[in-house]
Amino acid sequence: MPTLDAAATLPACLAALAGADEVIVADGGSADATCDIAATAGATVIVGARGRGRQLAAGAEAASGDWLLFLHADTILSADWRSAVLDHVRAAPDRPGCFRFQLDDRAWQARLIERGVAVRVRLLGLPYGDQGLLVSRPVYDVAGGYRPLPLMEDVDLVRRLLRPALLGADAVTSADRWRRDGWFRRSARNLALLTLWRLGLSPAAAARLYG
Repeated sequence: MPTLDAAATLPACLAALAGADEVIVADGGSADATCDIAATAGATVIVGARGRGRQLAAGAEAASGDWLLFLHADTILSADWRSAVLDHVRAAPDRPGCFRFQLDDRAWQARLIERGVAVRVRLLGLPYGDQGLLVSRPVYDVAGGYRPLPLMEDVDLVRRLLRPALLGADAVTSADRWRRDGWFRRSARNLALLTLWRLGLSPAAAARLYG
C-alpha cells in the first residue's frame, strides 16, 4: 500500500484488511501520523522515495507472500474480500484479479461513474489502482513489476499482464477527488490523460498535466 499523508483514510483501509497474512505500508515521506497509524495497526512500514510506482515496487520487494495485493490507502475492501481472493487463487492461479469499483457517495453521478468503470474493465481489461490489483509473485516478477513512474504506473503494469479477472468483492474508494474536481470533469481528465499516454505522452508530462 503506497501512502503519503494518508492519516485521514488509512485507519478504515487497514481495519478492512483484517485477516490479511501481511500488510506492508510503503510511505513516501508523510508529514502526518500515517506511519504511526500503520505501525500501531500491525503493518510493516517502509519509508523510501516518493512516487507511487517506486513505493509499490518497494512494497512488493519487501513482501514475503506468494500472492501480492496492491491497494490504495483511501480504498476500503468489502467484508468478503478474503473469500473472493481465495476463490480466485484456486480457480485462476496464473491470472491477476481486481475488485469491483465503488465510490463512497450516494450521488447518482457516482453510480454512473461506477458503471463506466465496469464497462472499461469488461471491454478493455483495464482496471486502475483504486480497484486493487491481485497478482501472484511469479507472474508479477515475470512481468517486470512496477516501474518507477510518476503516473500511470498501474496501467503500465496491467498492460504487461493477462487480462485481470473481476473478483467477487468490492473496493470502495473515496469520492473526495471527484467531489472536489467535479464528477465528470475528473473522469474526463483521467480518460484524456490515458489516451494521450497511449499515444506516446511521457509519464512525466502526464504527471504535470494531472497536477
